[in-house]
Amino acid sequence: MTQDNFPLIFFKSLADDTRLKILLLLVSEQELCVCEFTSALDLSQPKISRHLALLKQQGLIESRRQGQWVFYSLSESLPHWCLQTLKMCFEQNVGYTSEALASLTRLAPNCT
Repeated sequence: MTQDNFPLIFFKSLADDTRLKILLLLVSEQELCVCEFTSALDLSQPKISRHLALLKQQGLIESRRQGQWVFYSLSESLPHWCLQTLKMCFEQNVGYTSEALASLTRLAPNCT
C-alpha cells in the first residue's frame, strides 16, 4: 500500500459507523464471515456485502474462500500505523462494539 492518499482513504472508512464496526470486529475476532457480520451488526446481507466490498477495494481487508463461505480479515499489507490505530480505538472504546460482540457469542455454530 503505497498510495499517497491512503491516510485519507483509511480515515474516510473509519468515518462510517458500519465500516468502523466491521474493522473493529476484525481487530477483536481476526476473521469473520458475512453471516457473522449480519448477526453482530443486525444489518442485511446485501448491506454488509457492499461495505465489505468497499473495504476490500480500498485494501483494508482481504478475503479467503472455504467451501461456500467467504471469510474476511484485516489486510496483511495494512500499514502498522493503521493496525495500531484500529487496536487503540477498539481497546479505548469497548462499549462501541460490545453489543455486536455479544451477538457474535450467541451466533449458532452452523454459520462456520
